[in-house]
Amino acid sequence: MRRHRNVKIVATLGPASDDYDTIRALFEAGADVFRLNMSHGGHDDIRARHNIIRDIERDMGRPIAILADLQGPKLRCGVFEGDSVEIEEGQKFSFDLDDAPGDATRVQLPHKEIFDALEPGATLLVNDGKLRLKVDSCGATHAECTVVTGGTISNRKGVNVPDVVLPLAALSEKDRNDLEFVCELGVDWLALSFVQRAADVEEARALAGDRAAILSKVEKPAAVEAFAEILDASDGIMVARGDLGVELPVQAVPPIQKRLIRKCRAAAKPVIVATQMLESMIDSPMPTRAEVSDVATAIYEGTDAIMLSAESAAGSYPLEAVRTMNAVAEQVEADATYREILEASRTAHRTSTADGIVAAAREIAETTDIKAICVFSHSGSTGLKVARERPRVPIITLTPVPETARRMVLSWGVHSVLSNAVERFKYAVVSAVRAAKASGFVDLSDQVVVMAGIPFNVPGSTNILRVAPCDERRIFGAEAD
Repeated sequence: MRRHRNVKIVATLGPASDDYDTIRALFEAGADVFRLNMSHGGHDDIRARHNIIRDIERDMGRPIAILADLQGPKLRCGVFEGDSVEIEEGQKFSFDLDDAPGDATRVQLPHKEIFDALEPGATLLVNDGKLRLKVDSCGATHAECTVVTGGTISNRKGVNVPDVVLPLAALSEKDRNDLEFVCELGVDWLALSFVQRAADVEEARALAGDRAAILSKVEKPAAVEAFAEILDASDGIMVARGDLGVELPVQAVPPIQKRLIRKCRAAAKPVIVATQMLESMIDSPMPTRAEVSDVATAIYEGTDAIMLSAESAAGSYPLEAVRTMNAVAEQVEADATYREILEASRTAHRTSTADGIVAAAREIAETTDIKAICVFSHSGSTGLKVARERPRVPIITLTPVPETARRMVLSWGVHSVLSNAVERFKYAVVSAVRAAKASGFVDLSDQVVVMAGIPFNVPGSTNILRVAPCDERRIFGAEAD
């Protein structure tokens, strides 16, 4: 099974997509990566979904990537007498550590770390930014505020603090338990929430080791400010536009999205655009025109992947949502403007032998009749470099390492193949040609570019390129390597 598009689709699993038949249908409709949201469902639910995905992977004969999304610390206010109160613009309202039920003048905020970081003039946002308060004065146990935007505040609503870097670790105790559970289970990617600094990523990596790749969610202004360091410490990025749009002016999010996508591409690290992509399809079989345009924009910008959240996890039309994303992607990528934008945004990266070989492979594919670029890679790093080039032909990555094959599924344009280990370049060429033919990319009269490293099975050793015929008789008839 091959995709007729380069951008990948991430589908979140949940109550609406919880059995073998539905998850397989989502895969066949276009889902490449399945997200397990650790905020919803216990470990037994997560294990069951993971096992179903691996059963489908076996039955379909294609690597499937699994992304476990850690919850991160959740900042919430306390409870109220009567469950909710109305607060009005201009009135005074305070937050404190007292666990007594709140009223129209105060409520508990059971997070001492917030009070330690607050300063007068800071902004507090409640209920996804619907309520806005400005801090007038604060101390170690309280914050006196003026209501800027009023409304209803009710029990345990979320609180955002956009103006300060909070002295909170990105990993709560629940996250640490979940991380160990999913790493032992065998997920491929870990999505890290509440990232504010590179140290947050390094903490998660120390716990995960090499058992999963780390994908940092950019959802706070602090993460945007420290993005260069966070990107350097991460294996991939998610532009989580929900919280980002709460903590920043909404008009700031589109240029940030575009900028982060380009930085990820330059670093040869996959990036996902997420949140509210087809949100109306939670309840409707058809998206809005604005949502389709939003999905298309992310694809035009060159993102590696686009993500469905509640649309596929809890909505009434999970299969239709995946089909819609797939159709939009195929239509956009057939547009000549798509190639123009990708190629205009390409920048040269020539710092290693592998960089030069990858650039040469793309140029050869664009100037001759090459049908695919085939990459033998132990770690996947060369495949990521090829994806950075955004070539006009398919990328086929071959690896004997199952974990690498699965992780590569997230990357733009990559058709990932789990192969046998090879010891000679000629047999690598044969394996590449057979994989390209089996997946429907070539026929006997075609040619492919094959890249590998000698000695084989050594990460980071890519140093050879060959234009190879797809007729195996011509390969074995050639001069010995």
